[in-house]
Amino acid sequence: MADQPSETNRLSILKDGIRAAWPICLGYVPIGLAFGVLAQKAGISPLAIGLMSVLVFAGSSQFIAVAMLGTGAGIAAIVVTAFTVNLRHLLMSSAISVYLRGIRKRWLTLFAYGITDESFALNLVRFREGNWDWKRALTVNHVTNAFWVASTVIGGLGGALIPAHAFGIDYALMGMFLCLLVYQLRGRLYVLTGLIAGAAATVLSLLIPGNSYIVAASVIAATAGLYIRRRCPQISRQRGTQ
Repeated sequence: MADQPSETNRLSILKDGIRAAWPICLGYVPIGLAFGVLAQKAGISPLAIGLMSVLVFAGSSQFIAVAMLGTGAGIAAIVVTAFTVNLRHLLMSSAISVYLRGIRKRWLTLFAYGITDESFALNLVRFREGNWDWKRALTVNHVTNAFWVASTVIGGLGGALIPAHAFGIDYALMGMFLCLLVYQLRGRLYVLTGLIAGAAATVLSLLIPGNSYIVAASVIAATAGLYIRRRCPQISRQRGTQ
């Protein structure tokens, strides 16, 4: 597999990536604006907002970090919390790595940087459907990255003019995650695993302080899903679990 796309294919790859990425980009605009507004109101400058979006590039962790800054939390607590919440990227990277065999490490590094919940879900579906490659997936990752960074900076610049709770912006992030969940429910095994994850997260949220219960629930659900798939092949044979 060549590392660099040929001249004849480069434009096609870019078009395919942008065409696939634009729904995510449209979703990132209100969420990014919301984050920028909240960060500006927490006393973060537009430059710092942009740097945070470039270096972290994880919407949920950035929202959590801004909320913790607003409550006066220490830097160590914020870093540990963001790291814990972002551990889900380890699971996502493991799931998509099977489609990235034979790629040089420099491209894998660039690909890993751009993985988010949304780009992971979209690329995973496209890889499963076929006629998709890592170059197009990489385009999706970084086109959405550019939209996210730009939206957060614009939100920071216009934070004084945009109310933090306007237009239901606070619900946009949750709404996007719900849409991603629905697209992943490709059979009974997936529905069952999702229910286990929801139940585990609900129970653990009452027992574990902070947001680490999210990672714990993900691990529990993934383990349970693997166990069910091996022990109950009749469920695993449902559509989309081959």
